[in-house]
Amino acid sequence: LTNLVKRSQLPSSETLGYQGEVNVQGEDQKKLDVISNDVLKRALRFTGKLGVLASEEEDTPVDIMPENAKQSEIVIDEGEKYVAVFDPLDGSSNVDAGIPTGTIIGIYEHDENCVVDENCIGEECTEQEAQCLANTLQPGTNLVAAAYCLYSSSTFLVLTLGSGTYGFTLDENIGEFVLSHPKIQIPETSKILSFNEANTHLWDEPLQKVVTGWKTGTGKSGETFSSRYIGSMVGDVHRTLLYGGVFGYPADTKNTSGKLRLLYEGAPMSFIMEQAGGLSTTGTQRVMEITPEIVHQRVPIVMGSKNDVQEVIDAYAAAASSE
Repeated sequence: LTNLVKRSQLPSSETLGYQGEVNVQGEDQKKLDVISNDVLKRALRFTGKLGVLASEEEDTPVDIMPENAKQSEIVIDEGEKYVAVFDPLDGSSNVDAGIPTGTIIGIYEHDENCVVDENCIGEECTEQEAQCLANTLQPGTNLVAAAYCLYSSSTFLVLTLGSGTYGFTLDENIGEFVLSHPKIQIPETSKILSFNEANTHLWDEPLQKVVTGWKTGTGKSGETFSSRYIGSMVGDVHRTLLYGGVFGYPADTKNTSGKLRLLYEGAPMSFIMEQAGGLSTTGTQRVMEITPEIVHQRVPIVMGSKNDVQEVIDAYAAAASSE
């Protein structure tokens, strides 16, 4: 994927431009999105460990076993242990401008009790398959691993298995990821905010007040915040993890449920953030505790340094109690 991204702007590249299709979110699919999705599916298929995956570029969860990969219907292989969810190329709309992009991955355990009767007929099969595919609709608290890859000045892999967050950097000379950031710990207090501030007037009032306090130095910490916003979730979260800060894509009057997808963006990144000592919230609820109802469900997100995110949580709680 690193090489695909690096070569994507060459005039001869087959990844240049749009695919001519729209994904299930109504977004134009770039060729690079589709190719990245296929690369990940092939890589996961040959691990022999995976039964079902859900991707931003797929309309529904799909079975990745070779004999079923080209079938339009969804087939469950109950012998596999894990469910993978991923955003194959986050920030792909910024590739043309050379802005950092990334891949986000979450891993859940497959429900071993998932059984589809080979003799079922019609709607019976559909219902059984739907129940099995609910394997993908799990809260972030069920994650067994989460990771992201950042394609930027270097290729970074940040990973958690539920016992701390660790960062690796690709050494292209040897073709291996080398541990470069052992046991990442985000600073508890910061003075960096990372939001699309053009939408400030559309946010909930509690969040508007907190962000205004940060900008003017009248917030809880007394620090005057500065703004750093790339517009690519992986890039913004990576900087936030290393330097501290608050990254957010909150709900607003245009996008009342936010823009980021819970299953394969919000939950995995929240897991990584919490394992590094940070917090992640919608403002009123811990992101990790939300069970998605559909694969592409969106969610508001504010994550980052513990004390600063807590200030947002407290502001929403105070607003609720005064109603």
